[in-house]
Amino acid sequence: MTSDDIAVLANPRAGRGRHRGLLPGVLERLGASGRSVRLLSADSAEDAEKACHRAVAEGIGALVAVGGDGTVHRAVQAVAGSRVGFGVVPAGTGNDFAAGTGVPADPMTAATAIAHAVRDGHATPVDLARVTTGQGDVRWYGAVLAAGFDAIVNERANRMRWPRGPRRYDLAIVLEMARLRPRRYRLELDGVDRSFTGVLVAVGNCRSYGGGMLICPDADPTDGLLDVVVAAPLGRGAMVRLKPRLRRGTHVTDPRVGSYRAREIRIGAPDIIGYADGERVAALPLVISCEPGAVRLLR
Repeated sequence: MTSDDIAVLANPRAGRGRHRGLLPGVLERLGASGRSVRLLSADSAEDAEKACHRAVAEGIGALVAVGGDGTVHRAVQAVAGSRVGFGVVPAGTGNDFAAGTGVPADPMTAATAIAHAVRDGHATPVDLARVTTGQGDVRWYGAVLAAGFDAIVNERANRMRWPRGPRRYDLAIVLEMARLRPRRYRLELDGVDRSFTGVLVAVGNCRSYGGGMLICPDADPTDGLLDVVVAAPLGRGAMVRLKPRLRRGTHVTDPRVGSYRAREIRIGAPDIIGYADGERVAALPLVISCEPGAVRLLR
């Protein structure tokens, strides 16, 4: 690959396959940039991430992720902190990073915008969150990291072999709701102790997760800060009533919900696995920092 090439990471299973037929048209639109377009080959999420790293190391001019937040998550591991332009064609079940950064919701429109940005040499600096695990490993994310009840549900769903599809997540919610209990969180925001006992923690670079739930409704991925939303102990009934408010972002007006902004967050709690962009990251404790302009977004 050369510095003129556009490498494309596409997930054919994104959006439960409903956008599968779009890829030829997307590649054609990207080719209107005048650059060579090459599709990266990968058989697994791990292979996809390695393919992105290889492409960046080979000196590509741009990397484009065609899929949802999981595909974006794999791609940003390679482009974070580099000069390689990054484009997103939203084609997943959840497209929260795309929505939060102003990427057109229509895949073909997004591909056309990327082609124009590449052709014109225009990119917009956008923040990313940098996660350092307890073992010293580094991961990046673009949308939201969950470290409360939603992360527990994700972990349960990932262990289940039945049922398939979204019903598995629904069942995981029911099972974990029956075991709902508050945890003691060690929380430090820019050196200030904000430790608390509660059931919900989210650290957002963008506003939403889970396909449009506005967990951090005021988050701005260009302000150099991360938004932190926490919730005090809530009963099962209160949790059920809170969920519809997440779609509107009005949950932050509840007196049991707290909102903060910080450049660096240190968070720890027993028996919690953090999930970022819907992907498993690592067990707490974690250190999360905002890295301003860490990605050059093509849109």
